[in-house]
Order: sequence, then structure tokens, then C-alpha cells
Amino acid sequence: MEQFVQQLLNGLFLGSIYALIALGYTMVYGVLRFINFAHGDVFMLGAFSGLYLNKWLAPMLTKLPWPASIALVLVLSMMICAALGIVIEFLAYRPLRDKPKLNVLITAIGVSLFIEYTCQLIFGATQQPFPVLIPKSNVAGIGGLTVTNVQVIVLVTAFSLMLGLRFIVMGTRLGLAMRALSLNPTASSLMGVNNGVVISFTFGLGSALAAAGGILYASLYPSIEPFMGITPGLKAFVAAVLGGIGNIPGAALGGLIIGVVETLVAGYSQSLGIPSGYKEGVAFVILILILIFKPSGLLGKVEREKV
Repeated sequence: MEQFVQQLLNGLFLGSIYALIALGYTMVYGVLRFINFAHGDVFMLGAFSGLYLNKWLAPMLTKLPWPASIALVLVLSMMICAALGIVIEFLAYRPLRDKPKLNVLITAIGVSLFIEYTCQLIFGATQQPFPVLIPKSNVAGIGGLTVTNVQVIVLVTAFSLMLGLRFIVMGTRLGLAMRALSLNPTASSLMGVNNGVVISFTFGLGSALAAAGGILYASLYPSIEPFMGITPGLKAFVAAVLGGIGNIPGAALGGLIIGVVETLVAGYSQSLGIPSGYKEGVAFVILILILIFKPSGLLGKVEREKV
């Protein structure tokens, strides 16, 4: 039982990061009805933003207590990636807004490859160590379980950001505009909503969450490289589909489920008689099953298309 609880906790820590990335996928799909496959690369850019901000601001950060320094790096990285997300939407996706969705999908793949190889040219192809933003220590008083303060902070930060997103979407005028736009773009425009501003805000907000996910992921696994966003990005996409693409609580739930199942498969691989490396395929097995048995996702609703 102790081993099961340990694996469950590890899965929650990882799944919370998948959930943050999945929220970006699901928000963009909810508003524009297409998948932004460059989203995983914004996650990578968030990690590199944290790395270089820590280097450039080192003289100032050393004078601050570590909670303030990591909060500063996190917020600045989120702002940088939010701006990048808005620029990507403006340059690559806005000109194709009235074009067939296949055009936008191909463009998203092209943007993803452009970001990856540009970052490889700038940052190099080798892995780089991520700085220690949080002094690591074990949490006492939980029996034989091994939990570090880094894992706890990652989980608390991820859930705080998800609650903040929930408040923005459900409790603000921009959130109301986002929901109106997702339901009927034409009607929302007729009611005075500036659809372009709302779409840019959606991209910026999703990119900011992806940047936070990149910082938190690099804090747990402190090694980053230009292609680090591919696998977590794909798994987060599966999480969004699992929860119900376009459904914000569903994306969060899907991320947690993917993280927990993946960790349990890795932890019990010997008992199951499969190599531990097979955990990378768990998300895609889940994707196949959900598309066969419940294509709308766990919390999604079946939508009828009028022709």
C-alpha cells in the first residue's frame, strides 16, 4: 500500500504539469476549434526563459529569499511566453482565421518545427542543467513516503494556477467573452465583443500556463533541451482529449489521470511483466480507447454539426 501511495503521489506531481499544458490546448480549441501543435514548444520556451532569467537576474535574485526569486522568475517567464503566444497567433494563425482548418493545422505543425530548430540553433542541441530555484529537502512526518518540498511546491503552484484560470474564465468579463466566442463567434461579435482581442488573450493565457508548466517540469526534472516539449506536449494533448477537448475542468482531470496512470505503469512494470519504457505509450493507448468508446471525452458533450 505504501508503494501504491508513493506512485500515486508521483503521478499527481507529474499530472499537474500535464494539466497546465492541456489547458492551453483546450482553451484554443474551445475558441477557434483547432489544435495548436506549437503549444508544447511554448512549454519548452518557458523552461529556457527560466534558465536565462535566472542567469541574467542572478545578482538581484541572490539578495531575495528563494520564494520571492522563484516567483519572480515564474511570473516573468509567463509574461514572456504570453507575449510570444500572442505574436504567434498574430503572425501565423490570424491570417488563416477564415481559411479551412486543415491549413491552420499544417501551419501549426510548421510553427512547431520552426520554434524547435530555431531554439536548437540558438541554445544548442545538448541538454543543459536547469538551475536549482528551490532548495531541495524531504518533507517529514509522512511515514515511509518520499516527498520533497519541490514536489509539494510544484503541485500547489499548479493547482493555484488552475484555480486562477477558473476564476478568469468564470468570473471576469474577458472570461465571459471567451465563453460567448466559443459558443457563437458571430453572435458574440454582434453583441460588441472584439473577437480578435479575445482570441489573442486566449493564446496569451494558454502560453503563460505552458510557461509555468515548463518551469515546474524543469524543477522536477532539471535538464532541458530544445525538443523537450514534444513528448509532454503530445501527452497533454491526449489529456485534453481524454477530459473532453474544449472543456477546462476536463483538461485538468485528463492531465492528472495521464500522470497517475503513466507513473503506476512505470512503478509496477516488473509486476505487470512489461518494460518500464512502455510507460511512454500509455497515453496513446488511452487516446485510442477514448476515441473508440467515448470520443467526446470524460466531461465533454457530444456536439452535432449542422450542414
